[in-house]
Amino acid sequence: MKIARYISASLYYLFAAHLPRNYVPGGFIYQGIRSFFCKKMLKSAGKNLDIGPNVEFFNARESEIGDNSGVGAYSSLGTVKIGNNVMMGTNCLILSQNHRFDDLTMPMCGQGFQEDRPVVVEDDVWIGSRVIILPGVRIGKGSIVGAGSVVT
Repeated sequence: MKIARYISASLYYLFAAHLPRNYVPGGFIYQGIRSFFCKKMLKSAGKNLDIGPNVEFFNARESEIGDNSGVGAYSSLGTVKIGNNVMMGTNCLILSQNHRFDDLTMPMCGQGFQEDRPVVVEDDVWIGSRVIILPGVRIGKGSIVGAGSVVT
């Protein structure tokens, strides 16, 4: 299973992620190809995924996306659990880790990273374009996060 996940991730990043957007002629084919590889990479993936081009997953093996959910083009996702019927705009950034900065005697760049704190996006959520969601956030069912927001 591990080898299949690595092969799928390689094919996704080398080929599928760079296919045209879904709304161009034949876009449903590109959407299907990206979905196919993402389902193999992710811990779990529902039906009818809509993954835009150039979406980057930092921890796909621990991430989940539910049924009828989409991730907008050029988005970057850390460890996430995305529910059903979630819409996400383009250029979103979901972080699940941050730099450590608790030791004042050491430069921040040498302190490493905090532990992974997954982000949870519950069902029926709309996340606008260019939203930044920081580690450990839970976005409740039925929420709308306006474009350009930073969620802490």
